[in-house]
Order: sequence, then C-alpha cells, then structure tokens
Amino acid sequence: MTHETELRFTREDYARRLAKTKTAMQAAGLDLLVIVDPSNMNWLTGYDGWSFYVHQGLLVPIDDDPIWWGRGMDANGARLTTWLPDDRIIPYVDHYVMSTERHAMQDLARIVREQGWGSRRIGVEMENYYYTAKAHAVLAADLPDARLHDATALVNWQRAVKSEAELTCMRRAAAIVDAMHARIREIVEPGMRKNDLVAEIQRTAIAGTPDFGGDYAAIVPMVASGVEASAAHLTWTDKPMRADEGTFYEIAGCYQRYHVPLCRTVYLGKPPQHFLDAEKALQEGMAAGLEAARAGNTCEDVANAFFAVLRTHGIVKDSRTGYPIGVSYPPDWGERTMSLRPGDRTELEPNMTFHFMTGLWMDTWGLEITESLVIRDGAPEILCNTPRELVVKP
Repeated sequence: MTHETELRFTREDYARRLAKTKTAMQAAGLDLLVIVDPSNMNWLTGYDGWSFYVHQGLLVPIDDDPIWWGRGMDANGARLTTWLPDDRIIPYVDHYVMSTERHAMQDLARIVREQGWGSRRIGVEMENYYYTAKAHAVLAADLPDARLHDATALVNWQRAVKSEAELTCMRRAAAIVDAMHARIREIVEPGMRKNDLVAEIQRTAIAGTPDFGGDYAAIVPMVASGVEASAAHLTWTDKPMRADEGTFYEIAGCYQRYHVPLCRTVYLGKPPQHFLDAEKALQEGMAAGLEAARAGNTCEDVANAFFAVLRTHGIVKDSRTGYPIGVSYPPDWGERTMSLRPGDRTELEPNMTFHFMTGLWMDTWGLEITESLVIRDGAPEILCNTPRELVVKP
C-alpha cells in the first residue's frame, strides 16, 4: 500500500516517547512489552481506530522497533495512522475473531516465538480494560519458556508530563468543552427533553470551533438532575428538564484523542440554600487546592488542602478529588496512574495535567464545579475559560 502517512506528531516526538518507554522497561528488567491499551498504542505510534473491541496490541522489544499486531481488516488503519513501516505491521486472519475454537493470543505468541523472543522476560498490562483473563491464560500457555510479568501502567507513567505539542492539543480540547458549556447555558430550559439537550452537546463537541473540529470523547455526557444527581455516573433519559432542579454536566472536549473534562451545574429556578452553601465550600476548597497544585508539591497536598476546607463547612467527600488526563479511549478519559487523594505522595512536575474533580454527591442532590489544569512551577494553568460558578437560570 502506497500512502504518505500524516502523523499527528513529529517522528522525533515518537522517538522520544519510545526511548522513555524502553528506559522504563530496562529499569523494570523487561526485554519485551506487550501493550494492549489503545491509548498507549496511540501515544507510541499514532495508531487510531475503533478496533479495540477485538484483540490487538503493540509488541515493544528492548532492542528493536515496535510491531503493530491486530485484525487483518485493521492493518491498513495502522499503515494510515502510524509511523511504522509495512514490515512492522503484522495482522492476524479473521478466523481468530470471536472464535470458540482458537484465540488471537495464539497468533501473538507465534509472532513472539518467530521473532526469537519466546524465552524473554515479557511485560503485560494485566490490570487493563482490554486484556482479558482468557488472553493472559492463552498467552502464558503458548509461551511456556517466557516469564510474564505485570507491567500495568508502565507506559501510562511515561505519558504523565506533556510536551508542548500535546498541550496544544489539550488547549484545543479545552476550547471545545468551553463551547459545549456555553451551548448548554444558551439552550437549557424547563420542558426541554434531556436527550435533545445531549444531542446538542454532542453536536457542539464534534463540530468544535471554526479552526478545528472535535473528536469523540472516551466517556459519554453525564447529565444527572435532582435526586439522580446524587449518583455520579448516570447518563441521560428522554424525560423533560424540570424547573427547581439542579443538573450537573460532566463532559469533555476531545481533540485528536486528547481530553479536557470540565463539569458545571445548572439550576433552573431559584437554588435552595444548601446549593449556595455547597458552592461556597467548593469555591473556597478549589482555591486552596489550586494554590497547592504546583511543581514540587504532591498529589496529596492538593487533596488535603481541598478536603481541609470542606471539613470547615461540615462536608465530607470520601472519593478522590482528581486524576491525570491526556490521550485516551473508551471507557475512561483518565490516565490511570496518580490520584489527587490523601496518601498519594507522587511529586507534581511541570506540564503534568489533571482534572481537579471536586464533585459532591449527597443523599438527594449533587453539585459539580471542576477545572482541568496544567502543573507549573507557580500557579497552575487553568485550561478552560468557562466561569467557575453555579449557573442559575430562571
């Protein structure tokens, strides 16, 4: 196949990412890494396709370039989106797909053996949405001379500090989510069917701005109202929006797979005092947390500063209050490494990116006002420009 691949980042960017990964492999004593997380596949090679519902992966040997491995019909997708040459793109035949007689990991094991890697110390992403118990069992059985080790999040950690090119993508994602929230404010009203509102949110997300379009987000909009807002992860219904009710909007802009989440709450009518009190607590707590969100401090410093303010208002939040963000695929837009919570002593570094998730889910209502940010030596860069407030719409 002859085609000039238009990479989203430079070859030098990908070379730096691969070098970082191999340094981490060496530190972990690994000779070969089997990557199945599509976010990590994308970060290392540029591969981008909705093919993660079948088995696929990236083989990263310590002493050679990676090999993309996946379903035959997806091989051209690898040729069109990655920097890999044709001889490092190895597809499997379709009779492995959804088969009860054979398993795709048998084919991956064959490739490993044919490359002379069958007795290596191999890292696999065991705690990962895309790596099943059956996949691990088959791979282990078909590589009897290999030593399989858990390499969960090894690549994820290399993604923590963003390059300027990555931050450009995230600033564009931020502009998209700003537009999404502006559209919500503009059109939401009592009587509007919630699914019609979400349809407009999604239209705005994909339309993006006049300068750049949007991508699909790894998580669908969380749009919960009234008592349903006491649950953190409900989506939407076809019921009408109601007056005298608060609705949180947990959504993200996405540009070239880079995500910037942002949450706001809209109250249709006059908010009760407990909403106003909770907003005051969140605003003060966020200010304290953002003051602590700087290079040299730790993840728990941010969380402790935020939680300390909540306690002065008599509010207890028993979940973490943030997580790193970046390139991602369904079902999650987080990077699955650090958490802004007490006990996480990870040191913050410049150009780390987080969603400061300060949402409150109470017994009969919920309130979300959050920010996405870039760690700096001083005050963090706030990625979005949407006003940080409870939106009241009569």
